[in-house]
Amino acid sequence: MSQLDEIRMQVMWNRLISVVEEQALTLLRTAFSTSVREAGDLSAGVYNAKGEMLAQAVTGTPGHVNTMAEAVMHFINEIPRDEMFPGDTYVTNDPWKGTGHLHDITMVSPSFKGDELIGFFACTAHVVDVGGRGFGADGKSVYEEGIQIPIMKFAERGQVNRDLLKILRLNVREPNQVIGDFFSLAACNDVGHKRLIEMLDETGMANLDPIGDFILSRTRTAIMERIAALPKGSWSYEMVTDGYDEPIKLRAQVSFGNDSVNVDFTGTDPMSRWGINVPLIYTKAYACYAMKCVVAPDIPNNAASLAVFDVTSPVNILNAERPAPVSVRHVLGHMVPDLILGAMAQALPGRIPAEGAAALWNIHISARPVVGGTGRQAEVLMFNSGGMGARPTLDGLSSTAFPSGVHTMPIEATEHTGPIVVWRKELRPDSGGDGKYRGGLGQIIEIAPAEGHEFDFSAMFDRIGAAPRGRDGGAPGAAGRAALDDGTSLRPKGWQHVPQGRRLVLHLPGGGGYGEPTERSNDARAEDLAKGYVTEAK
Repeated sequence: MSQLDEIRMQVMWNRLISVVEEQALTLLRTAFSTSVREAGDLSAGVYNAKGEMLAQAVTGTPGHVNTMAEAVMHFINEIPRDEMFPGDTYVTNDPWKGTGHLHDITMVSPSFKGDELIGFFACTAHVVDVGGRGFGADGKSVYEEGIQIPIMKFAERGQVNRDLLKILRLNVREPNQVIGDFFSLAACNDVGHKRLIEMLDETGMANLDPIGDFILSRTRTAIMERIAALPKGSWSYEMVTDGYDEPIKLRAQVSFGNDSVNVDFTGTDPMSRWGINVPLIYTKAYACYAMKCVVAPDIPNNAASLAVFDVTSPVNILNAERPAPVSVRHVLGHMVPDLILGAMAQALPGRIPAEGAAALWNIHISARPVVGGTGRQAEVLMFNSGGMGARPTLDGLSSTAFPSGVHTMPIEATEHTGPIVVWRKELRPDSGGDGKYRGGLGQIIEIAPAEGHEFDFSAMFDRIGAAPRGRDGGAPGAAGRAALDDGTSLRPKGWQHVPQGRRLVLHLPGGGGYGEPTERSNDARAEDLAKGYVTEAK
């Protein structure tokens, strides 16, 4: 390939990324649920005709992007090629073939140029409700957790499956929001397809094969160079999390080989009877993300870069089999990166941050008028983040969603969706672990029912019993806490009640510190004190 052809292909690669960015922005702009519209809990990507991911949108979470990379192959295997037509859109929320729980809807659309199938567009988003027990860890099997949609056609030749919409409307608590998000997902893929065809027509390309081969071959060469430079060997790490009603041990062994990076979760605790289990497709997504953050953060995320990461596990809580309850799979799934990074820190000293809050402190609120009163009944979903661990050369980021990457949801948007009042949302002083570099701060949040209302809420919290650990001598971050404003302690997981006149008070965990506290500079300590990050000089 000539230098001019190389440049042309690189330009086309960038153009393809802009296509999927517009695809994702379409979903952000048209979504009904605040979890999508405000927090960016979504993913979008383009695939070749074999189902290999070529490019992904920057907006999106690793749990969605990396599971979708595998999920598209399930769609291809389920729907025969001779039953795929222009104008089709396929859908599922199967936790084992999608993104790990029923609340995520994945849609895949074949992309035709004339009569030729040239690729696929796929997208995923978290919807506010799928029926059943609601978004929480209390289910005893996936059958209790909501409606299950097998891989099927949402639309055929442009005609939407109205029977599916009728079934959805009778099985979810917020039918208008959920069905609206289904159409937003379908529109997202349609925009991607339209922009792709425009790009191909403009450049005279018949299909995606030339640019796809260029992307995957260049990526493969680049990532193999990174793996060759790694030290060879195996390292293991363990972590204890809160679990549902008893602590859960997670264990990982990471191995650097000549042409791959392997992680195995043997030694992790067995499946739980509660909905905190994680299907392997989701565990793989965050395991690959953690390894890639260290090995090749600047190399594009696609089928070639993901192929070098091998993830295995016996059946356990990180490889849960159907019909295990998996609704809150993200809590332990978000712990996987810190688990893997802990092992990698032994192989690559001085490069790995301390542990952070990791799991989002999601709250699903089911609000209603008090008995005999009048008012609104609504389902409200709110995402909140604790502090990140300190980095080898910098303080940790405060109240930042690592590893999920979702945005903070504005208070005004959250209050608009239901009868609740957020009285307080501020950084939590003294929550970042001490060290040469301080851990990121958590936050304090107070939420109350609006006047004349009460609510039940689903707690999906962790790092209450086991605080994020520091690294290389750094102190742990502050553990989390959940309570009512009268001091009543609440459980870290499960549905609980907040009566009229009371407030839910959440203290989110802070990140661990990095390096010996005695090495922190006097200027940094003075700045912490001046900004209120700490309340006492040390």
